[in-house]
Amino acid sequence: MTAREKLHQVVESLSEPEAEETLDYIERQHGRDPLVELLENAPADDEPTTAEEEEGVREARAEYRRGEVFTAEEIRREIA
Repeated sequence: MTAREKLHQVVESLSEPEAEETLDYIERQHGRDPLVELLENAPADDEPTTAEEEEGVREARAEYRRGEVFTAEEIRREIA
């Protein structure tokens, strides 16, 4: 039996949640981050921003410039 055939057998035996986890893992290994893909495919926000939102954006950009950031992996661990 080839590795591909064995892989097909294993995939067929996975539950849906296990399949989702495995797919996320494989996509990360191939450089496709599901979180980045989700954000890239999100619809454009066409509503006007408030002064409060604009201030939040300024604060966030300042934090980013200071290096106060989290990686996607850190966020995943936090919410898991």
